[in-house]
Amino acid sequence: MVAPAYSSLELVRESFDAHAPAELAEATQAASAHQTDVQEANDALEHLVGVNLARLRAERQLSLDALARASGVSRAMLAQIESGRSVPSIKVLHKIASALKVSVAAFLRRHATNGIEYLPAEQATRLVTSNGRFSARPLFPLNAPASAEFHELRIAPLHTESGSAHPPGTSINLVVSDGTLEIRVHDRTQLLATGDAIVFDADQPHALRNPGNTEARAYQVTVNAETPPRWHVPADSRRIDDAS
Repeated sequence: MVAPAYSSLELVRESFDAHAPAELAEATQAASAHQTDVQEANDALEHLVGVNLARLRAERQLSLDALARASGVSRAMLAQIESGRSVPSIKVLHKIASALKVSVAAFLRRHATNGIEYLPAEQATRLVTSNGRFSARPLFPLNAPASAEFHELRIAPLHTESGSAHPPGTSINLVVSDGTLEIRVHDRTQLLATGDAIVFDADQPHALRNPGNTEARAYQVTVNAETPPRWHVPADSRRIDDAS
């Protein structure tokens, strides 16, 4: 009578043994992929810091020896950083930054490498929707990730522009520079005159409406703690270069 029980146990064991190698291989593969991603990220960071250091030093026409004397960081260490063989500590980076008269952030930038990024109006790309009745001009570099986004908005008379809900934690800070605007968040509406500002949670549907008979302009900062948010632009949007 006990034989069936042993037989059943053997079947369970065989089933476990059959799946265990596959599950172990999958876990090992996932861990290996993660380690590869981490290593690639570290390599990219080392390269970025090295490239920026070499560029900043060259712009100031400093030799490695001269920068070593000015910063107190050894010539050998500077050479290792520039070649991407070493990522310095924050303390070391601060010493080098002080000698070069830049911020520590200058070593991590892919844009505004000199601490300044000039965005001429005649080269601006404006996001246009609703047959030109709404436009948003980015006032920040589009070629790099941003934790905050800054836009100039233009809304035609009597036009309403809807914004989709952003991820949780997203907030919008908006100030009206010309005209009037109504901000609707769910069932609550706030009228803003020229110079008025508002801050609201953007992880819910919202809309902007221009109740006036002239174009309204506003400046908007969108902030998300985790991912760079985007003002919702419908699929039929088009891009135009607009300096006006």
